[in-house]
Amino acid sequence: MNRCEFKEGLLRVMERKVHWAWPAFTVGQVPRERLHIHLEQEYGTYVRDFPILLARAYIQCPIAAVRRELAENIYEEETGGLSGGVPHPELFLEYPRGLGMNLDRFKQVELVPAAAAFRTLLDDATSGHGWEVAAAVTTIFLEGTEYERGELEPGHPRRPQFAPTEHPLVKHYGLPVKNLALSRVHHQVEGGHRKAAWHLMLDFVDEPARPKVLLWMGQVLHRWLNYRDEVATRCGLVQMAPPGQLGH
Repeated sequence: MNRCEFKEGLLRVMERKVHWAWPAFTVGQVPRERLHIHLEQEYGTYVRDFPILLARAYIQCPIAAVRRELAENIYEEETGGLSGGVPHPELFLEYPRGLGMNLDRFKQVELVPAAAAFRTLLDDATSGHGWEVAAAVTTIFLEGTEYERGELEPGHPRRPQFAPTEHPLVKHYGLPVKNLALSRVHHQVEGGHRKAAWHLMLDFVDEPARPKVLLWMGQVLHRWLNYRDEVATRCGLVQMAPPGQLGH
């Protein structure tokens, strides 16, 4: 598998990182009293421990240049040292805090079954299958979006950026703009993170490791879609059948 084939394989996985329920979250269709379910499960599955997941790639990596890139990412996630001095997991909690949610729920999140299965796979993927798999799952899949091609190829759409007052949590749920600190930080540093992530994948992952990376990325995508299905259901959302399947 050459570099171009590997790149295309990764992009195809990321272009499938799309869930049917997400538009309902962005237009305020999730009942306010159930919105905490989504935030709790995101926090418990990976947001709280993202620096740990990322560090597993670091400790498995024998390449100094790669470790330096990973170390910078870990430092920012764990300390916020490059963007304002607040760890990213703590910035995430500004969302439920601003929405008036009970933050005690976030101290010990009880994962729903599909979320627990997703987290189990993340732990497996980042713990002993090589730095390449751990880095792909964390820096490409978890940090990335369906718009990754736009990070690499001119003319393709890039990740949308909301004006603060148009952010879905502000517009539809009344989140104070001041509680959007994580979104502001992501906007500030994410461009560098995307560039670094793809640089590591395409310039340092050797050809023999590429099929294994794609295999794990596919498994993570599948488990993520299942996880998002259950969260959507618990938030009261129902997937509509495609028009051609109605009545069957």
